[in-house]
Formats: sequence, structure tokens, C-alpha cells
Amino acid sequence: MTKAAAEEKEENAVATKKSGEVVSRGEEFEHWLERVMDDMWRRPFPGLFGRDRWLPIRPLGIRIPSLDVYEEKDSVVVKAELPGMKKEDIDVNLTGENLTIKGEKKEDKEVKEDDYYRRERSYGSFLRTVALPCEVKSGDIKASFKDGVLEVRMPKTEEAKKKAVSVKID
Repeated sequence: MTKAAAEEKEENAVATKKSGEVVSRGEEFEHWLERVMDDMWRRPFPGLFGRDRWLPIRPLGIRIPSLDVYEEKDSVVVKAELPGMKKEDIDVNLTGENLTIKGEKKEDKEVKEDDYYRRERSYGSFLRTVALPCEVKSGDIKASFKDGVLEVRMPKTEEAKKKAVSVKID
């Protein structure tokens, strides 16, 4: 067997998964790459600080906030979960049809006891931008923050209200 034929045979070799399913090396690589990409989006740069650390965000409990974006008859509503944050530490901006929520949390703990002294400082920040489903009136936006939930209500423009079309299903 020639060297080229041996290399081609090795390229076409198959691997067996734990489930007993036989897949090609190409398929196995694709599955591996999908897992790596999923992990990267869930935990950016996991190898820098160990498996479950993403400093300085983890110690403060700050992660990219979960968002709910939905439309009501006359408005678009965005809700963000921001536990432990203060409204003074949150910025909300509208640029075109993109809403940006940005926040920073700083914590400084100091414990003085008779036999020990401890001081911990930690910082964390996040930035989340969401594309809105339609145009909104930028001058009439209202935001409220209660119990760790930020709610931003944006009234739709008259043109955006008219664009809604009901489609009959056969």
C-alpha cells in the first residue's frame, strides 16, 4: 500500500461513540466543534481562570442578564433580571432600534475582629444590547427598577402600529 493510499484510508477512518454509533472523523470533529462553541458562548474564555471561574464577574454574581422582550398593543417591553444591583449602577440607552443596558457593581467588604482582619474588593460589569422588533418613540420611554427587575416600556410609533398584519390560516 502506498503512503498516499494509507493517508486516504486514515482520513476516511471511522470512530465509535460511547453509544455504539459509528461516525466519520469529520462528523466527530463537527460535534466537538459545536460543543466548544456552545461552551464559549456560555462561559467566555473558560480556560483562563479554570472551569467555573470568570473573574471578576463570578464573585459578584454578575452575569449577562436574562432579558424578556415582547410587544404589547401599543408598546415594546424589555425586562432584565439584575439581582443585587442598585438603580444608580444601571444605564439604559436607546440608539436607533437598539436598546443597551449597562451596569457595574463594586463591592468592598471589610471585617475587623480581635484576632483577624479581612478586606475583600471585587468588581464586575455587564453590557447587553438588544435589537427592538419595531420603531419606538424615543422621547416617551419609561424605565422602572423594582426587586432586582428592570422594566423598560417604549411606546411604538404610529407607523409601527400600522405595520401589524393579521394573516388568516387555512
